[in-house]
Amino acid sequence: MRFNEIFKNSNDYNEKTIIGFMSFAVMTLAMIIDLVTGYFGNELKLNEYIYNSFVIVTLGSLGIAGLEKFAGKNNNNQNNNEEELG
Repeated sequence: MRFNEIFKNSNDYNEKTIIGFMSFAVMTLAMIIDLVTGYFGNELKLNEYIYNSFVIVTLGSLGIAGLEKFAGKNNNNQNNNEEELG
């Protein structure tokens, strides 16, 4: 699968999960670098609002993807039940 096929409407990948994982990876990498530089006595100057924005993107992306996963099942079940009743 090519990179541009990821962003089509019909694909096997969830874009929100990909963005959430990438944001989590950057956030984790920044904290590891902060620990390493702190160990050697240097302070990593990372603005708090930048880190907080990565936290918000991570929680938002993975939270929305999780809600869609569970809400999608319920909506499909409700539609199937309505079709059977109607």
